[in-house]
Amino acid sequence: MRRAVCPGSFDPLTNGHLDIVARAAKVFDEVIVAVLVNESKRSLFSVDERVSMLSEAVSAYDNVEVTAFRGLLVDFCRDNQAVAVVKGLRSGGDFDYEVHMARMNERLSGIETVFIPASPALSFVASSLVKEVARFGGDVSGLVPSYVLKPLHSRLSEQP
Repeated sequence: MRRAVCPGSFDPLTNGHLDIVARAAKVFDEVIVAVLVNESKRSLFSVDERVSMLSEAVSAYDNVEVTAFRGLLVDFCRDNQAVAVVKGLRSGGDFDYEVHMARMNERLSGIETVFIPASPALSFVASSLVKEVARFGGDVSGLVPSYVLKPLHSRLSEQP
């Protein structure tokens, strides 16, 4: 059984994230979408909210599950018998950042990282950019699943 982990904060979940998960689900027997719990980072949505949104998003895939994790990604991968980490790349800048983590993860545990290039239509989509555009009233309806829009706008309206 070839199991991979797609890690991230997913705050908020975007169509770019879903594209990478869907494509990983075609390559691997099982995919675990792992939501990072990072208490030092101020997130827009709680971990439970992000897990719930992701679970709804991947419900059509029999070989994808969603869970939260704390600590080192390599420990999570080892505990879940994953053979690879899957990361989406939007640009060369993403590669420059991600390749260092991939090399460290491989050194720590032997886990391989598989890079999947973003679909051209979604290559500019980033959670931080989606939040920024939505915060100022821009239309992000094509960038996030429809069921993320209302909670996204609601949560952003609560912030000062």
